[in-house]
Amino acid sequence: MLRALMGAPEKDGIAAEVLHEIKQPLLGLKAYLQLVRDDPTRAIPVTLLLAQVERIEQIVGDFHRLTNDRPAPLTQLMLSAPVRHAVAHFTAMPANQEVKVELQVVFECELKGNMRLLEQLTLNLLNNARDAMHGKGNIKLQITREALRPTLYVADWGPGIPAELKEKIFEPYVTTKSTGTGLGLVVCKRIATEHNARLDLAPPEVMNEEQPPGTIFRVTFNTRPGAEAGTRRHRVLVVDDEAVIRLLFKDLLGRDYDFVEAETAEQALDHLTAGAFDLLISDKNLPGLSGLDLAQRARARWPQLKVMLMTGYPSLVTAQQSLELGLVDYLVKPFDDIRIVRDKVRDAVNALPPQPATAGVAGTRRIDVYEDNPISSKQIVEALTQLGYLPQVLTTAVPGGAQPPLAIVLSWDFTAALGKGGIAFLKHFAPGVPFVVLAEHLTMESALESLRGGATACLPKLLNDTRALGRELARALKLPEV
Repeated sequence: MLRALMGAPEKDGIAAEVLHEIKQPLLGLKAYLQLVRDDPTRAIPVTLLLAQVERIEQIVGDFHRLTNDRPAPLTQLMLSAPVRHAVAHFTAMPANQEVKVELQVVFECELKGNMRLLEQLTLNLLNNARDAMHGKGNIKLQITREALRPTLYVADWGPGIPAELKEKIFEPYVTTKSTGTGLGLVVCKRIATEHNARLDLAPPEVMNEEQPPGTIFRVTFNTRPGAEAGTRRHRVLVVDDEAVIRLLFKDLLGRDYDFVEAETAEQALDHLTAGAFDLLISDKNLPGLSGLDLAQRARARWPQLKVMLMTGYPSLVTAQQSLELGLVDYLVKPFDDIRIVRDKVRDAVNALPPQPATAGVAGTRRIDVYEDNPISSKQIVEALTQLGYLPQVLTTAVPGGAQPPLAIVLSWDFTAALGKGGIAFLKHFAPGVPFVVLAEHLTMESALESLRGGATACLPKLLNDTRALGRELARALKLPEV
């Protein structure tokens, strides 16, 4: 009886989702039948109507699967296949005739998934975008890679999501529409979770559109070997000499991860030696060995280990040291929103293992320089030329060529993609290529965003000494001697 009572709310939620999903094909059936009723000579789209009936049957079957805790059957497929099916279905519906849909496949991405569920996820995002624009406007879908992971963007040019709803938009019954149920995105998130994927809101600059979209939904699939659901739980080690902080992290993470705690860096090293971990989160100020020293030793001995540093006394120097050590993030205490910390942990454990900061593409000496200040670009070019490399200055946010460069130098003040917008651009068009950020005025923001974006360093522009600048660039990018 207790299990039945505890399971009831979850099943009620699933039932509400199913009713919401059935409503969509029913509306399509009703619309077409009304058209035929008003004009009996109209051709009946039998194939399309049968597809709606089959979709209802599949949704009901999915309800039975979920209520019996059975996983969705997954097969190897190209992500573009279910997305194209969803686009074709969406554009065929009478209610969507005033919506223009564009699909751009930047990279063909293969993954393990369920064709029907991924089609349903895409269709829900398309319907959501249409409703946001009140049935009229442009939607763009893009299939690409972020940090080598298959990624789907669904963008619309509607009014956008109010700031106060962005943190809650994926919760049940939260909606921006006066007549919405607030369940469409809940269904999308459940399907994403079943595919070991993350659904979130992406910043407008990731798609590099001349007119930024109002909203971009992003689905990022984790395709690391061994990352499929059911293989093993990720292991997280948290190090802090404050018991309350360790307890906080245990409550925050213990349900989703194998959680291990340590009071000192020395205890943490013992845990790391005894078994493998996916993520180390350490306070900077520890008794005995410091958190920064722990991070340095851990990264040297276990290069695949991802490390976060946290501190109540942030400094620009420590942020830069964390960046050059290859740490995935630098958390500042007290935490403004503990949910953001949980999201950062999830992103970190699902990320690819950190790679050594070595120069990118063998056989080329080209280094792309994203800088639109002519004085700065001249000095950077001179510094790189003195090292024997071939710098290419780019004043717009476009790829530097068909082949990736050896490395990239990005100005934090680059007008075409300012600040973290430039970092997002590089991650999108040049994944895996090492890059350095140069800032006219080095700040905590530029250092932390560079760290989170995967830069090998964030350096001040030493424009009065090109040789010193060249040495710093060579060191940070680990450029081979020419």
